[in-house]
Amino acid sequence: MQDPKKQKQVLLVGNPNVGKSTLFNTLCNSKQKTGNYAGVTVASLSGKYTYKDEEVEIIDLPGSYSIYPTSEDEAIFSRYLIQEEGNYVGVIYIADALNMKRSLLLFQQIQDLGIPILMLVNQIDEAEKRGIIINTEKLSQKLNVTILRTNAKEHWGIEDVREAVFLNQFRKSSHSSFEIPMEHKGLVYKIAQKTNDENLYKIWTLLAADTYLGKIERINEIITQEDAKCSVPKRLQIQETVRRYQNIDKIISETTEKIPQRKQLLTEKLDRILVHPVWGYLIFFLILLLIFQSVFFLAEYPMSWIESAFSWLSAFSAEHLPDGPINSLISHGILPGIGGIVIFAPQIGILLYFLYLLEDSGYMARVIFLMDRFLRPFGLNGKSIVPLVSGTACAIPAIMSTRNIENIKERLITILVTPFMTCSARLPVYSIIIGLIIPNGNFFGIKYRAIALMAMYFLGFAMSLLSSLILKNIIKTKIKSFLVMDLPTYKMPLFGYDFKLVLGKVWDFITGAGKVIFTVSIILWTLSYFGPSENENKTIESGVKLEKSYLGKIGRTIEPAIAPLGYDWKMGIGILSSFAAREVFVGTLSTLYSLDEKAPEGRLIEKMRLDRHPNGEKVFSFATGVSILIFYAFAMQCISTIAVVYRETQSLKWTLIQTVSMTFLAYFSALIVYQILK
Repeated sequence: MQDPKKQKQVLLVGNPNVGKSTLFNTLCNSKQKTGNYAGVTVASLSGKYTYKDEEVEIIDLPGSYSIYPTSEDEAIFSRYLIQEEGNYVGVIYIADALNMKRSLLLFQQIQDLGIPILMLVNQIDEAEKRGIIINTEKLSQKLNVTILRTNAKEHWGIEDVREAVFLNQFRKSSHSSFEIPMEHKGLVYKIAQKTNDENLYKIWTLLAADTYLGKIERINEIITQEDAKCSVPKRLQIQETVRRYQNIDKIISETTEKIPQRKQLLTEKLDRILVHPVWGYLIFFLILLLIFQSVFFLAEYPMSWIESAFSWLSAFSAEHLPDGPINSLISHGILPGIGGIVIFAPQIGILLYFLYLLEDSGYMARVIFLMDRFLRPFGLNGKSIVPLVSGTACAIPAIMSTRNIENIKERLITILVTPFMTCSARLPVYSIIIGLIIPNGNFFGIKYRAIALMAMYFLGFAMSLLSSLILKNIIKTKIKSFLVMDLPTYKMPLFGYDFKLVLGKVWDFITGAGKVIFTVSIILWTLSYFGPSENENKTIESGVKLEKSYLGKIGRTIEPAIAPLGYDWKMGIGILSSFAAREVFVGTLSTLYSLDEKAPEGRLIEKMRLDRHPNGEKVFSFATGVSILIFYAFAMQCISTIAVVYRETQSLKWTLIQTVSMTFLAYFSALIVYQILK
């Protein structure tokens, strides 16, 4: 609704993977991530732009194939569309020129709700390459809607969209093409009288939406309810879909011409290899190997520069700040701690950049298709690979992205096993430990360390599959799910745009981890600088010896519990602090070695390599290093991950089961590995 300040709100809706998020980014100059797989947007997003002195707020709703929700993100879409109707002036509906039949189903449902709508036919150029010619003027007359031709990725037609929104070219249908089933008319009319709502289709949609159970509370009870409640509405929805498609087929036959294509398109040629049941998996494996090789090879120099810069800063502050606690806190506490985290930003950026390019090109949709048949025996489906792959960046948005998994059992299993995937917060731990225990050699040009890093990623994936298999037999349901998706055409990635996204993500990592390690560094310094009052060495000017400080006593207290894993008290402190965030383990060790007067000078990895027990044995032996890798591969990631699991499942039972079982598995796996290898 437009107010005196010339403001209006518009909804942006459409099927998944039709360029909706790209249009949102272009209209609002937003940095929201785009992707080529269904369900990339799992919550409503807001952005604004100003055109001719009018401010327009765009609400980007999750992609959906139908008004009837079958997953959490579709439930968000349906409820917002209906319940917030009075707050927006209309809907910008993006139709896919490559699949108008599918697009028109949701369009007709929204139109029958009596919502003002403006249609954009996107990817016209791709359709014409395939010989699909759409008469948009005739289609506009048939559907009684204003239609604009756009290409969101090339920014073509964007000004026309802004002009149409400014002129309020949203059309509202005067009648509904939907007929309420006879056996439910009585109930619908009864509700209509109570609510004073004349749109019967809207009432029917709300009834259907209530059958979706998005929250996972008391899993076995909910699954039984879902089996019972959804059977009749599902059948009616299918009947409605069939009737609508009969009408849509007539419209498309009158407005669309298909020219036979003799030349095989690039997408079809590539898919013969990339989705092949054998070659497809092999190529995916080789792509992952290339990514991990790049993580070490390309990041080597920038990591060295960052480490040198922080070493210089620490030395500079130690030399120029007045002697005393402040000098020690900044030079030996905060700067080494933050530097220990920032140094891994290049590796994280390279990993994320490759993942963004794979998504942007359309290849990730093929990975979903490939992995569906592979994941089925483990109680998952192809859509589970989206959160699993996303988990290599961060488990928190990955767990949230499970909302697009329709089957409640598969969604719960995916939530519970996603933390096994190696997130970017584990990368600093893996990188420094692998650098300590794996030689810097090559195997046919591939670094041993790159192979070791990839092995850790595959170990996490293997454990997620094993856990899924166990959970599949524990959680029972009769509901069967099927993967239905369109493979998008291959596109040239937007290299510059993806690089900007990566810079934003890396900055988020640095600031997020930096805040944590800043706080942890101050706490660690305080505990290490002071000791018990009976400590004779305690002075405010120089502090106490690290072993006799409060921090040293805490470490010695927990040492008996971690010694069987091959860890000393410093590693124990690092593990405790890393429950705030996994990458803090490295920052903590950096701070501790900086505070330790006995530690040799040089880079952190050199200090760790030269560190010795009183008996002369290496502190970071091969057995100890492998034990640390195994512990972090299986341990629950961080407090924030635990919180988001509870928020998404609304189940304290499953959250505790996940946290306790992963911690138990991590401890005893690390124990066994160390005892075998020592």
